[in-house]
Amino acid sequence: MSDIHRSMTKYTTSMLPSSPKPLKAPLLALFLGLLLSCAVSVFAADDLPEVQRLMKQGQLPQALEKVDAYVAGKPKDPQGRFLKGLILTEMGRSAEAMAVFGKLTEDFPELPEPYNNLAVLHAQQKQYEKARTALEMAIRTHPGYATAYENLGDVYAKLAGQAYEKALQLEASNKGARSKLSMIRELTGNPASAAIKPGGASRPAGEPVKTVTAEARKGGAPSPAGDEAEVRRALEDWAGAWSRKEVKAYLDFYAPDFQTPDGLSRQAWEADRAQRIGKPDKLLIELDDVNVIVEGDRATVRFRQRYSSPTAKGSVGKTLIFMKSRGKWLIQQENTA
Repeated sequence: MSDIHRSMTKYTTSMLPSSPKPLKAPLLALFLGLLLSCAVSVFAADDLPEVQRLMKQGQLPQALEKVDAYVAGKPKDPQGRFLKGLILTEMGRSAEAMAVFGKLTEDFPELPEPYNNLAVLHAQQKQYEKARTALEMAIRTHPGYATAYENLGDVYAKLAGQAYEKALQLEASNKGARSKLSMIRELTGNPASAAIKPGGASRPAGEPVKTVTAEARKGGAPSPAGDEAEVRRALEDWAGAWSRKEVKAYLDFYAPDFQTPDGLSRQAWEADRAQRIGKPDKLLIELDDVNVIVEGDRATVRFRQRYSSPTAKGSVGKTLIFMKSRGKWLIQQENTA
């Protein structure tokens, strides 16, 4: 999810008690990365604190089973449903989590937290306009929701970064766009793109918390959602280096044991890629329909790659196999459909 904003969006880990009236108490947003923090609600039922305990212990399947039983008995209770969305997010089941938070915004439009977390998930998928809309709804329902304002600023920063990158792809000599892009990257603390790392810790109502990245959790393993965000970030950075024709940066994304095509030696493959990428014509690489599956230190990423240059334009389906080595996700296999 510090001293400077390090990732893209703060993720709300709990809700204020639901109320038919608009929420008025301000939420304080503290930051490590653009993760989310908020006030923890006091649950009336014993089951939900038990679900939270299971989540803290990393027993997500057991937590999901218990919260499902709770929601089955109290389908109109927003707290249980909200907690289910958090569990699904931690399990990397983003589409299901989005469905949960989306339904909450329909059934309880006065609550800002579901809008906020829905925005995070949209942003994870690079759907920044949808993220912006959801955050604006969160602010509309609760004008004192500081976290949503901060997240909205982060989304605007990401959109600005994309616009500056596009300007540079069209006009590489544009010093103004390059300078502004550098400022955006410095603000987000990431050399190529911002990322979302949901996280957070429970605390008494009204007490702010600083969330931490998976690597900083004492004695804890990285969450699937955190790993997925890192893989997505690596994928975006890989495509960005390719589009900008930064050959060394592009090649650095490939693991030492990368399986080169057609039996080429690593040296011959790198020379071929450098020759192709280093051509003076402009190039744009865009990624759509990205699907990430993380299994331990291995991640399978499927997507559609769109490319355009003055001499060629088209799209292909691709599968990349990433392996995590010394905290960095590197490409071990690359296959084209």
